[in-house]
Amino acid sequence: MKYTAINPELFVANRKRLEAKLVPNSMAILFANDEMPRSADQSFPFRQNPDLFWLSGIDQEQTILIIYPDCPNSAYKEALFIRKTNAHIAVWEGHKYTIEEARQASGIEHIYWYESFESVLGSLMSYCENVYVNINENDRASNVVPYKDIRFANDLKNRFPAHQIKRLGPIMAELRAVKHEIEIEVIKKACGITRDAFIRVLQFMKPGVKEFEIEAEIIHEFIRQGANGHAYSPIIASGKNACVLHYVDNNQVCKEGDLVLMDFGAEYANYASDMTRTIPINGKFSPRQKEVYNATLFVMNQAKELLRPGKTLADYNAEVGLVMEEQLIQIGLLKKDEVAKQDKNNPLYKKYFMHGTSHFMGIDVHDIGNRYAPMQVGNVFTCEPGIYIPEEGIGIRIENDIYIGEHGNIDLMGDIPIEVEEIEMLMRK
Repeated sequence: MKYTAINPELFVANRKRLEAKLVPNSMAILFANDEMPRSADQSFPFRQNPDLFWLSGIDQEQTILIIYPDCPNSAYKEALFIRKTNAHIAVWEGHKYTIEEARQASGIEHIYWYESFESVLGSLMSYCENVYVNINENDRASNVVPYKDIRFANDLKNRFPAHQIKRLGPIMAELRAVKHEIEIEVIKKACGITRDAFIRVLQFMKPGVKEFEIEAEIIHEFIRQGANGHAYSPIIASGKNACVLHYVDNNQVCKEGDLVLMDFGAEYANYASDMTRTIPINGKFSPRQKEVYNATLFVMNQAKELLRPGKTLADYNAEVGLVMEEQLIQIGLLKKDEVAKQDKNNPLYKKYFMHGTSHFMGIDVHDIGNRYAPMQVGNVFTCEPGIYIPEEGIGIRIENDIYIGEHGNIDLMGDIPIEVEEIEMLMRK
């Protein structure tokens, strides 16, 4: 791990929150992610299952967590199974958790070797009535590969047909959406690394550089500061490329007079950040670019205050749409009389702002959470309005990460340059 270990108080508190949600005499079982093959003899870099990490802090393959609060044997009320190392693994793969290291990282007292899980499972199933399995239920997910948790769930149904199999996903979505103060500090660290990478880019940018050279500057700063890497595939979109929402080719030359939209974020200790900035390649916004940029920034500043407890995302997006509508009229993209006659189910502003404004963020950049439930204190959302004008070769998006507080919101990226004058000044340096 490149990052500083997270305080295990977080994982102890998270497990207590989960235990309180389980029905009596139930056991929850969670597995580490599979090690995914990349080619003949290589695997993709391992990334821990977010739910397992959220509950244990263990960042290693071949890990299993059992939570069984009513277990008659106190040694298995909370039990962690980790990979047993040997001299061969140490030489070829490096250090793995010792039992004591896993205990310190997780706050779990009872640690066992991975190989003992099957014999323990058979015994515990004799006493529990319900088993919670951890299927990926993120509503953005597309599960084509039969991953470890789902293979286990299918096997469990066949081997123990008389038990009740329950869904852990909805519980985890509810719990993970409300962040602990320790999580906020880790996300702030990720945001700080993202800030430094952006400032590095401001001082590097000039006409003639390639989009992938900007990407290289970003990852340099990420790794230098101990980040895992990118929280998602970065978008470095110059000129008209910025009007392609998920542009990731990052292979064009940045030209004099164009803007470049950069959507990137560091992942630190498995927690994401998610930022977008749009800057002039030559260091100076044209009058039209500045006009569209300030309209987008106005919408973002209004939108981040509209994220409040008790409001649904649908209601919030409708409110942001009204703000955007007014800005688009002011900058000449919409006409007031046409807006007055528009189809309310297909508002005209969507021609220039076609995506949602916010999504949950946390361990996953598109974190789990119930998008139809009211927002709560403790949620973290992105806030990312954009205006895209293909016919003018202008695409502008501005994005910060917002923590919903009890008495007001906290912009976790409030120290990252965002005003036109700030950006131009830093680019002159």
